[in-house]
Amino acid sequence: MAGSSGRTAARVAVLMGGASAERDVSLSSGRECATALRAAGYDVVEVDCGPDLAARLAAIGPDVAFNALHGRWGEDGCVQGLLEWLRLPYTHSGVLASALAMDKQRTKEIYRAIGLPVVASLLADKAKVEASHLLPPPYVVKPYNEGSSVGVYIVPEGANRPPRLAPAMPAQVMVEAFVPGRELTCSVLGDRALTVTDILTDGWYDYEAKYTLGGSRHVVPAEVPPAIFDACMDYALRAHRALGCRGLSRTDFRWDAAQGLAGLIVLETNTQPGMTPTSLAPEQAACCGMSFPDLCAWLVEDASCDR
Repeated sequence: MAGSSGRTAARVAVLMGGASAERDVSLSSGRECATALRAAGYDVVEVDCGPDLAARLAAIGPDVAFNALHGRWGEDGCVQGLLEWLRLPYTHSGVLASALAMDKQRTKEIYRAIGLPVVASLLADKAKVEASHLLPPPYVVKPYNEGSSVGVYIVPEGANRPPRLAPAMPAQVMVEAFVPGRELTCSVLGDRALTVTDILTDGWYDYEAKYTLGGSRHVVPAEVPPAIFDACMDYALRAHRALGCRGLSRTDFRWDAAQGLAGLIVLETNTQPGMTPTSLAPEQAACCGMSFPDLCAWLVEDASCDR
């Protein structure tokens, strides 16, 4: 049976929730994607993921798994490995690309290998980070394997003491030189860079700014010099390819306008970009003429094993 779009009404399991620090974001993404896929003519089952995921998928019998999970277990190769084992076609990136992109330090090593600009960073035990400044302030401390700005500490210039990290922070964290300037981002769909967004906030682009309505303002396409716009598009596509990403990814940048092109720094690549009402990738797709249901349907039609 075909939907109004002419697509086959395949049964799609939308994987959402999970147990990571980004559970609430994933639930929001999953609900939005489920609604969009129903509008596109698919038979959709929403699955709040837990340890019984394999058994639940066997009972549901989907044709495709739409991965709307964020954070650990859903974005780091774990659920992708399970889906490969089940031979259930799935969206977004595969095991290796997901694991690499989630590990911020290994991602930087790949960026350096292909000539993308990054800043100095290191991995260190939490106790050492709390004992002394491991980089000259200003610098940033964050988990090396989380997203959505979860657990990010900014140590300002002139800080006398290193940060006291929350108990929930992992035993090993990333310490990274702070990059001043504007927040830019570029999504890649398939093998095409979409556009560039300039993200405006009143402060740091943290979790609240990302997922609260009105927490940030998006200028899309970004009003930046053509050389910066083109570099973001080029760097995002090169990062997507070098990491082995599939489907949809989004690469984030900081740009210090005072330094021109030399001030553009690649921060990280997200293999499971947010799909909430305030998210960037759907907004960029819309700027390129692709509705949210069509974006979600594109990802379903692109799904496969062996990604």
